[in-house]
Amino acid sequence: MKRGKTVEEAALGSASTKKAKKAKEPEAPILYEDPPDKMSSKDGRSANMKITSWNVDGLRAWVKKNGLDWVREEDPDVVCLQETKCGQKDLPAAITSMPEYPHKYWAASEGKEGYSGVAMLCKTEPIKVTYGIGKEEHDKEGRVITAEFPTFYLVTTYVPNAGKGLVRLDYRKTWDVDFLSYLSELDMQKPLVLCGDLNVAHQEIDLKNPKGNKKNAGFTPEEREGFSKLLEAGFVDSFRELYPEQTHAYTFWTYMMNSRSKNVGWRLDYFVLSASLVPSLCDSKIRNKAMGSDHCPITLHLAV
Repeated sequence: MKRGKTVEEAALGSASTKKAKKAKEPEAPILYEDPPDKMSSKDGRSANMKITSWNVDGLRAWVKKNGLDWVREEDPDVVCLQETKCGQKDLPAAITSMPEYPHKYWAASEGKEGYSGVAMLCKTEPIKVTYGIGKEEHDKEGRVITAEFPTFYLVTTYVPNAGKGLVRLDYRKTWDVDFLSYLSELDMQKPLVLCGDLNVAHQEIDLKNPKGNKKNAGFTPEEREGFSKLLEAGFVDSFRELYPEQTHAYTFWTYMMNSRSKNVGWRLDYFVLSASLVPSLCDSKIRNKAMGSDHCPITLHLAV
């Protein structure tokens, strides 16, 4: 007959069981804390231009989720929105009548409702506004608005997603080449700020699970190479310029598996600058507390 466990053995047994249980507990998520805004450039000039960009994942739903309240509180000079999924005739009155932004510009997908779309809301009227990049195969999807301001161009874009099973990867590679060509031509005339959902996490630091996503849209070698070529052409990722080693800083979380509360995310939204604008850079912010979409807004402070 087996002898009973001593009190000490029982205690050891329960302690080791506790240890085993403890080991199975998931780690507490590491969240990114957006630091206080820096309001001056490295050469001491004060920020005087504030731009916010947000993939709203459906404008009408975002308005219902009080997205405009956050915009009013943030109070940027220009608001750029992506993935509006909304034709001009269906725009909510709450946004079309916003007195804070008297100059509003919309681009929607032609013939495919509830898809793509970008918008730009400005306090001050730009010198000129154009739509698309001059290539019909891209422009019919309503992905780009460009506004000319006195000292720079502002380009907002919703870059095509390579899709499930990478069904649009070849198209995306064509887009990357054509879009870079468009930006380079603009940059020859005047420096530019590019903002929006660029649908790529550039480096492993830019997403929570790089190893498991190398064959998934947004982290394929081809898409990452497309972003690298943008940087090689003389453009600068403003966030990494200021925060080169910052981990856990993401702008997108899938709605599945409580990804946002666990901070299992991707940095897909960017402010990219012409190299000549870097001295004007004050701060590049990730407003990850703002809810209303599967992306959070990002904000840029410039001294122009």
